Amino acid sequence: MTSEIKLNGTVIPVEHFQHEQQDGKHKITVTFLVTHEKYHDITTLLYEGIFDVDIPEKSLSFKGIISSYSTSITNLYEAGQTGKFYLQLTEKD
Repeated sequence: MTSEIKLNGTVIPVEHFQHEQQDGKHKITVTFLVTHEKYHDITTLLYEGIFDVDIPEKSLSFKGIISSYSTSITNLYEAGQTGKFYLQLTEKD
């Protein structure tokens, strides 16, 4: 099982990982938890839009873009809150 991914060098521990190829491009789907303390850093990272995606446990690297993204909670500004993020990245042309 894959336990982490790296986006632009930032390590993100994942709860769920799925890899597939669609039209010859890599596509990964992950879920991961984000705490109130990490919320700003993670959302700032995701706003970058284009990522160096690295999955060390799969020896897989590619340049990716967000194809789908959602969260289980929208107010992580409150201390003690944790949200589950769903993120799908597709290899960029």
